[in-house]
Parts: sequence; structure tokens; C-alpha cells
Amino acid sequence: MSHNIDKIDVSILQLLQQDSTSAIKDIAKEVGLSATPTYERIKRLEADGYIKKYVAVLDGQKLGLDIVVYCNVTLKEQNKEALLGFENAIASLPEVLDVIGLSGQYDYLIKIVSPNIQAYNDFLLNKLSGIPNIAQFHSNIVLGKIKHNTPMPLTHLK
Repeated sequence: MSHNIDKIDVSILQLLQQDSTSAIKDIAKEVGLSATPTYERIKRLEADGYIKKYVAVLDGQKLGLDIVVYCNVTLKEQNKEALLGFENAIASLPEVLDVIGLSGQYDYLIKIVSPNIQAYNDFLLNKLSGIPNIAQFHSNIVLGKIKHNTPMPLTHLK
């Protein structure tokens, strides 16, 4: 098995991705172990960095965040100082969910949530456009989600 995990570890990871609030005894029963070795495996998977953290996946629309935008950003300069300056500034904005560095035509892809178009326009005018070194940005408003999934596929580890 690659990455120093076995089939039982993979099963535990799959179960935790489905519901991270599952009781240890339920996970243990599902993977065919007792509670103590299951607990020890989970702690090892956490310590080894396979499990980064446990979170609740929220429904943005129920929370009034109806607009999702993927914004492509190109910087004027790509030296280390300019890149780090942009990354620190953009990462500090609560509306920004993801910041991904890219190769190719754009330097970054940013996922932004907003209650509505006016609020997104305010974000552009008052926050994004105030970050130094941005040459251009292009907004792509999400019209619908075809697939949205948080669990990582683990089939290659079995």
C-alpha cells in the first residue's frame, strides 16, 4: 500500500469523510476492529497529516451567500515579494474561500462568495481593486453546480 497506510486506514478515512462525527465504536464495527485500535489509527492518521482537520460543510445559500464567483487574477509583477504581498492580502479577505496559484494565462484563481451581485461589486471596488500589483481580473459567476464534493477519492489506495 502506498503512502504508509493500509486498507483499514483507507476505510477509516472514507468513513470519516462521509461523517466526521461518527462514533469510534461505529467506525470500529464498520472496519472490523475494536474501538482502541481504531482510535489509535485515527490519531496516527491525524498525526501523520492525512487528516488535516474536521469541519462542518455549510450550505451557502441557506446562509444568504447566493453568489459564487471564480475570479482569474493576473499580476503586473511576478517577483517573490509581489506574489507574497498579493497572497497575504487576498487570503485575509473573509469572502475569499480559495486562492489557487496557477501556471498559464492567469496567476491565480480565487473562489469568492457573496450575498448578491451588488455586494460582489462592492467587494471588487473596495477590496480586490485595492490590492496592489493586480494587472487585471476576470469574474466568472457560477450559474449552477453540476458536482460539488468534499471527500477525496481514495480508490487508488486500495
